[in-house]
Amino acid sequence: MDDVQDVLASPTLSRLLLFTYLVPVFGMVPAAWTLTRRKSDRYHRNLSRLTMTLGMTWILGSLMFNASLGMIDENAVSAQIWMTLFNSVFSSSYFVVSLWLMMRLWQRQSLDLPGFSSIAKHLP
Repeated sequence: MDDVQDVLASPTLSRLLLFTYLVPVFGMVPAAWTLTRRKSDRYHRNLSRLTMTLGMTWILGSLMFNASLGMIDENAVSAQIWMTLFNSVFSSSYFVVSLWLMMRLWQRQSLDLPGFSSIAKHLP
């Protein structure tokens, strides 16, 4: 049993878990699981909060764009195109930011995002 605890406490596995938090969309599952555990490391909880903040912002933004797209008149094709374009840029930005954070984690740099990190710190 001690061997299992040693493997789970290894720095390599811990860093790999940090990468899984940053996987767009799917990383929210291990991040939420980490936030429900009270024994998790402070750094892991902070990154989990940031991941959840980014993911929930993306989900709410996409829902907002899709809802507004549904309210646009069918004859307003240019408005539909613009709304679809904004939704695409918004979703692509979420994926690019996640990949950028992965790159910063790989380089062992700070993972703070202006605005989002301060919001994430106020989450439980």
